[in-house]
Amino acid sequence: MDVMSSSLQQQRIVVEQLRREASIERQTVSESCAKMMKYITEHEQEDYLLTGFTSQKVNPFREKSSCTVL
Repeated sequence: MDVMSSSLQQQRIVVEQLRREASIERQTVSESCAKMMKYITEHEQEDYLLTGFTSQKVNPFREKSSCTVL
């Protein structure tokens, strides 16, 4: 009986999860792509991969100065 009740509990959890997923508002791919393209074009001036950095000091990926031992 214990195995049966744990299986039943697992099935209830699965059903609850499926109900939550079914209630999520869906969008078409074309609608989502249009929104993504709009966001990208609105924020392209802030994208350092497109515009680059104003100076090397601002660039977090610059090569760090090496340490020399005297």
